[in-house]
Amino acid sequence: MMDGQNLTQIEIDRRVFDLYDEYCHGGMDRRTFLSRAAAVTVGGLAMAQALLPRYVQAQTISFTDDRIKATYVTYPSPGGTSGMMRGYLVQPKGNGPFPVVLVIHENRGLNPYIEDVARRAATEGFLALAPDGLFPVGGYPGNDDDGRTLQAKLDQGKLRTDMVNSARFLKTHAMSTGKLGVTGFCWGGGTTNFLAATLGADMNAGVPFYGPAAETASVPNIKAPLLVQYAESDERINAMWPAYETALKANGVPYEMFIYPGTQHGFHNNSTPRYNEAQAKIAWDRTIAFFKKNLA
Repeated sequence: MMDGQNLTQIEIDRRVFDLYDEYCHGGMDRRTFLSRAAAVTVGGLAMAQALLPRYVQAQTISFTDDRIKATYVTYPSPGGTSGMMRGYLVQPKGNGPFPVVLVIHENRGLNPYIEDVARRAATEGFLALAPDGLFPVGGYPGNDDDGRTLQAKLDQGKLRTDMVNSARFLKTHAMSTGKLGVTGFCWGGGTTNFLAATLGADMNAGVPFYGPAAETASVPNIKAPLLVQYAESDERINAMWPAYETALKANGVPYEMFIYPGTQHGFHNNSTPRYNEAQAKIAWDRTIAFFKKNLA
């Protein structure tokens, strides 16, 4: 009998990964995901259960780490979902000012993994803000299923406006040097690309992780150098790259792109077996080096 708690990536059938990707992006509910995984292969239910996030595993930097100070802050968001936003602000030790990094969540609100990423950025000397796009409707509800449902029901234009306002709040924060970097994952990766096109010269560096490309017509507005991070097995997202690269080149946008071998969509998220520890470390080290170079 398979133990879903202890399955590793190589033990999970590719078809179950594909179902999980569809589930993560709102293509089915949890019950359907589990039943279809059970039907597709022997042991499929255990494989599916292993892919569901376990956030206790995701904490790499403690809330009480003496290198950082973390608080929740609220700030105005005109034109957004409710006119107000809340985020998780993590300050490095010292009085600053600090270069700043906006950390944008996936399609399910500000979960514990994204909060941990913000703490990781702060330990590297950045003032980090992880906004919760679900704050205007009660905040991240404590589980990804309800979070995904809530986020899908939001006015997507207003949600993106909330992210624009979050970036501007952080850039102009009293402890900010005014140098803004943005990173995000999945939906947050796509929003990183969107912010690069929306903020223009107000954004100084962007690192989208496996996110949808910016609309081609908006690419001329991008002024920030980009470090684009893709998983090897992520057909839907990777198919957008050739056109995006053509537009970036045509408009003289500085960029680097890496595809990480042996990885699935979501490989940086260390709460599920899609996590690839070695490649996630390489990608994160590149992210920090890129921000240190461009936000100095």
